[in-house]
Amino acid sequence: MPATQRDPVLEAMPLGYIAVDADWRITYVNAGGEAVVGLTWDELVGACFWAVFPANRDSEAGRVYREVVATGHARTFEVYYPEPFHHWFEVSAVPLPAGLAMYFSEVTARRTAQDRLALLARVGAELTGTLDLAEAVRRIPRLVVPELGEACLLTVLDDEGRPRDLSSWHGDPARRDLLARYAGVRLPGMPSAAPVMQALAGETVTADGDAVLASIEDEEAARLYRELGAPAVLAVPLPGRDRVIGALTFLAGDPRSAARVDPLTAREVAGRVGLALDNVRLFARQRQLAEALQRSLLTDPRGSGLGSVEVRYTPAAEAARVGGDWYDAFPQPGGATTLVIGDVVGHDTAAAAAMGQLRSLLRGVAAYSGAGPAEVLRGLDEAMATLGVDTYATASVARFERTPAEAAAGRTRMCWASAGHFPPLVLDPAGRPVALPALPGDLLLGVDPASTRVESSLLLEAGSTVLLFTDGLVERRGLDLDAGLALLVETVAGLGGLPLDELCDEVIERLVHGRPEDDVALVALRLDR
Repeated sequence: MPATQRDPVLEAMPLGYIAVDADWRITYVNAGGEAVVGLTWDELVGACFWAVFPANRDSEAGRVYREVVATGHARTFEVYYPEPFHHWFEVSAVPLPAGLAMYFSEVTARRTAQDRLALLARVGAELTGTLDLAEAVRRIPRLVVPELGEACLLTVLDDEGRPRDLSSWHGDPARRDLLARYAGVRLPGMPSAAPVMQALAGETVTADGDAVLASIEDEEAARLYRELGAPAVLAVPLPGRDRVIGALTFLAGDPRSAARVDPLTAREVAGRVGLALDNVRLFARQRQLAEALQRSLLTDPRGSGLGSVEVRYTPAAEAARVGGDWYDAFPQPGGATTLVIGDVVGHDTAAAAAMGQLRSLLRGVAAYSGAGPAEVLRGLDEAMATLGVDTYATASVARFERTPAEAAAGRTRMCWASAGHFPPLVLDPAGRPVALPALPGDLLLGVDPASTRVESSLLLEAGSTVLLFTDGLVERRGLDLDAGLALLVETVAGLGGLPLDELCDEVIERLVHGRPEDDVALVALRLDR
């Protein structure tokens, strides 16, 4: 039975209240409820709940109401009501002896704040997980749809200040290709008054669909935008450390307004995206500079009359840094060929500078003296002490030469010595690993210049292959050194039949997949057959 007068207790509640009977007729509504739904007592009391609120028939809220009546168990939930409210409500549905009571309050502000924090946390977590520019660019639009509109486009300014749409995402899979085609043609000829151009100039701009269409001069872009539904947009600048580096364009689902794309959340997201992109771009530039510096210190090796020489250098993938790994290959007096591999302790510019000094000193000692590997290492150690090169390093030196008798027999003598470094890896002409005589473990360079250095020798058949490498090729988290060395031997043995350049590429790809945890240097010689 509908109430005929107001209940002081219900009217004093800070919540909206609506009660219905077993036939879903509205029996009571308080003043708070009238204010929320925008209808009066006379319009509500006595009317059918489903007739007054038809959207509830098939909504989640309607399902919960019917469930509460059927089970007799109260439920509290949050629900978004579209037209005409466009608000979030917290609703407590409580069963009555002959009906249902609904207590509700608007929680749009709280829900928006929660959603904003959740979105910002997700964006931050996703973008801090990569230093790969292409991957960051691909992720960004997908992170904000559908929370911030039905679609998003990412525009970035290149080094010359020209805008480029690098990625896009639409919540509707059927429209993603259409959006990508629009992104491919919209920027050329875009006037300065267009929302995205204003955002690139540092302004946050909202515009309805008609205004966006009016700013598009390209006929193809305008046609594609109409096919997208001519949505309203919110264009937000991406702030870098000292300049705007791009813009995010959010497409709203309602073509008349961009209001449902919350501008505050959009700006906060753009701030985090801009900083993340700036970090990724800065990292990429530092990495390029570091690698250029490293490679400038690692000049091309001199050729050998004994066979083909290949060198490889791959910087560590986890940080933009220079390091102390080096390789070298050069002739010595009398026609011998010397291969060198080394690793200065440290991963910074000091290590790279020391590496450059040691590499040059070793070359000078070997070229002037014509000495064997052990004497070259001893001379380098002494030169480091004399010149005050205060660092530690490992190195391995291998020298290849032939006496007339050895040349006639098709053999080459390899002599090698090590200063705390791995011995060479040798394959016979059939690609099988060759066991080397054991050498005592000599000290690192820089520890004791008076220490005695020893060397060993081995006759190699024509077509043999020798590899010298740094520890980045065999050391990694979760794999002990012996297992890493065994994996290297197994991998190289399986590739022994390849040309030397392909063998070097495949070894690095298979062992570190092009992304080593530490710098990798490799120098290899294959004797002529």
